[in-house]
Amino acid sequence: METTKLKLYGYWRSSAAYRVRIAMNLKSLDAEHISVHLVKDGGEQHSQGYASLNAQELVPSLVIEQAEQELVLTQSLAILEYLDEAYPQASLLPTKLFDKAIVRAMAMLIACEVHPLNNLKVLQYLAGELNVDNHSKQAWYHHWLKEGFSALEKQLEQYSGTFCFGDSPTLADICLVPQVYNAKRFELDMSPYPNIERVNAHCLTLPAFINAVPENQADAI
Repeated sequence: METTKLKLYGYWRSSAAYRVRIAMNLKSLDAEHISVHLVKDGGEQHSQGYASLNAQELVPSLVIEQAEQELVLTQSLAILEYLDEAYPQASLLPTKLFDKAIVRAMAMLIACEVHPLNNLKVLQYLAGELNVDNHSKQAWYHHWLKEGFSALEKQLEQYSGTFCFGDSPTLADICLVPQVYNAKRFELDMSPYPNIERVNAHCLTLPAFINAVPENQADAI
């Protein structure tokens, strides 16, 4: 039987790597976790060795070792879709076609609309190249969180159960929990988003989510 080994390059506080950790936990997948420190020495993601693995110099990267081949995937949503098809146990998407599209839309709202505007490289550019002060940088961060969370809150009113969509964890929850973690880290008032808070709190009662929390990672500092 063909053996597959997974290696996940990530960073404890990376939202995108956090997503992949949750998915792997939900699917009971083992992987070797390799830390890429995003701040130390200017960021290890910019080293020649890592850049040869991931041309965007971002985390996560998933390396799949199989049949003497080493395949590399980047971008967390692509990795999540791959894992869901390669390991169909504990599916991350509903069964019905329309429902799948709704879940993907929720996930993309976070991963494609909100997160890119407040990830590390954007905040570093604001502070460094544009000389934006910390107060203004936080206002930028909060603005985009509020826009995204306000829209998502309305979607959860319509579609959520105990999770973002119904009563099973999906791609939407996998994207939501890391974004809420970041929102709280940057002191966003979450009181306008009761459904987001409720779903997030429920997710964080489950081992798959608890074990993926940044502070529970080996490279957490």
